[in-house]
Amino acid sequence: MIKRFDFSPIIRTGAVVRDLPYTDGMPAPFTLKDNSFVLRMDDKTRVYGLGETMRGINKRGWIYESFCTDEPFHTEEKRSVYGAHNFLIIDGEERFGAFFDIPGKITFDIGYNDSDTITITPEKFALDLYIITADSLKAIVGEFRALIGKSYIPPKWAFGYGQSRWGYVTEEDIQKCADSYRDAGIPLDMLYLDIDYMDSFKDFTVHPERFPDLKAFSAKMKERGVRLIPIIDAAVKKEEGYSVYDEGHEKGYFCKDENGDDFVVGVWPGKSLLPDFLNPEAAAWFGKKYKALTDLGIEGFWNDMNEPALFYSERGFNNAAEQIKNLGSARLDALSFFGVRDTLAKLQNNPDDYKSFYHNTPEGKINHYDVHNLYGYHMTKSAYDALCELRDEPSLLFSRASYIGAHRCGGIWTGDNHSWWSHILQSLQQMPGLNMCGFLYSGSDIGGFNGNCTRDLLIRWLSFALFTPLMRNHAAFGTRSQEAFAFGDTDVFRHIITLRYRLIPHLYSEFVKAAENNEMYFRPLRFDYEDDETAATVEDQLMVGDSLMIAPVYVQNAVSRHVYLPERMTMIRMHEGDISTEELSQGWHNVSVPLGDVVFFAKSPIPFAKPAMNTTELDWENLEQLGVRS
Repeated sequence: MIKRFDFSPIIRTGAVVRDLPYTDGMPAPFTLKDNSFVLRMDDKTRVYGLGETMRGINKRGWIYESFCTDEPFHTEEKRSVYGAHNFLIIDGEERFGAFFDIPGKITFDIGYNDSDTITITPEKFALDLYIITADSLKAIVGEFRALIGKSYIPPKWAFGYGQSRWGYVTEEDIQKCADSYRDAGIPLDMLYLDIDYMDSFKDFTVHPERFPDLKAFSAKMKERGVRLIPIIDAAVKKEEGYSVYDEGHEKGYFCKDENGDDFVVGVWPGKSLLPDFLNPEAAAWFGKKYKALTDLGIEGFWNDMNEPALFYSERGFNNAAEQIKNLGSARLDALSFFGVRDTLAKLQNNPDDYKSFYHNTPEGKINHYDVHNLYGYHMTKSAYDALCELRDEPSLLFSRASYIGAHRCGGIWTGDNHSWWSHILQSLQQMPGLNMCGFLYSGSDIGGFNGNCTRDLLIRWLSFALFTPLMRNHAAFGTRSQEAFAFGDTDVFRHIITLRYRLIPHLYSEFVKAAENNEMYFRPLRFDYEDDETAATVEDQLMVGDSLMIAPVYVQNAVSRHVYLPERMTMIRMHEGDISTEELSQGWHNVSVPLGDVVFFAKSPIPFAKPAMNTTELDWENLEQLGVRS
């Protein structure tokens, strides 16, 4: 059952696809206090959801701010990252789900200031609140997912392995990477083009010297089973003669300041403008620009910088420069120096900048700050709607920033993580929350985006990520190479990625089933074994589809780990490319997992395909059933 409560005036977000009547009265079991929703917890209450957030699967004990944020350091103290996903499940004496449908900032204090109390505080008290009850945790998710609409399903080839690096500058760089994968016998389906493929970082352009004939190159790569996936950034370079700028400026399609002038920000191209994605006409115009690349044979995109990320605003930069100038040539004491440093540091993603520009929406002029969390969603929707018109086949599309509703249009990746062991566990713990909110096609940057990956870290990360729908290795400019062929002996990497391809028919089938039935692809053990109190405490294992359970290694130098089996299961082990099975009883087991072995667990027979170098070569029909005793 779903009850909808009205706290007007509401700015519609588009997250919900069903128009439910409002319920009179207060949204029990919450009480209202000082413009906050308050709920007492007992000692056993667990809280799940909130999508893309830090910390564990159980969100109790921390405070989260739902405000899409370009945050490259994903450490435990962070309260916001790229997504805003305001759905949570309270699993306590009373069990229910709650969706706070609000486009602006909202804070979820889950036992942070008072360990026994949930306090949820919208910055502006204007929202729709949906309270969802059902007879199980999975049923609550199912009711919510039916409320917000079906999840995006990518093309089958999007389940292949992808390689990305900010630093592949030329066609030759991409060609060399593809050749190295082929020479090592490692499967590959996608190579990603980061910002360097553009001409001066301008959206929908191609650098004429670095990629002199992208259409021919794309066709040549596709003949080898490899698709090119370019990045699209949210902002448009302010440059006369650049057609995207000229058209957008002439038609008034960019966000405005309070005087009605284009609001100028600084990002990768320098001075830039923000397309007004909340204006349907502007969104449709921007979406049609993807044709410049689909005409070159491009079949997928990743949208970035769409929180929106701002290095600075022109107004903010000028104010900061004036403050520093007024200091003159006087010798700075420590506090004055720190003040200068902080003035410059605060230029990036400054809340005052977000409060300084406006959208032209069907409901009228709206300050960006009040609808901040919708920007990335509407960029994704803009691209999705256009690609459905431009192409006869499904396109790959995923984004960095998101709000619930964007799950109908594309997937997400979890942004600029690090080459840290803790980020394997972080990725695992983010997946169920994202799935609850509809984002099934998701994954993290394998090996870590920032920092220097090691051979053992990449092996362990791949051993987990071979189960994530989006399986992409991605690294930042200036970091060491972390491609699967970059660490000498490539056999172990070939074995792991080949195992992914052998599992793709099963994983894709489970994914589609979850999307069509409003289910979760990744689930905490608690959701499948509600009467098992031990399963409820496990934070580093996940159910995958109906048949599998994973328990990856995420500790450096570990060669074994403890695994809890909620029921009798078959342990499946891949060792040097060979696959073996062993029956294990319900309970705790210390499982040996030497570096390079992949171990997972099955409740029923799992179909395996024959090895293939890409999804085009994959035999989806003639599958081998790996026996599992009933």
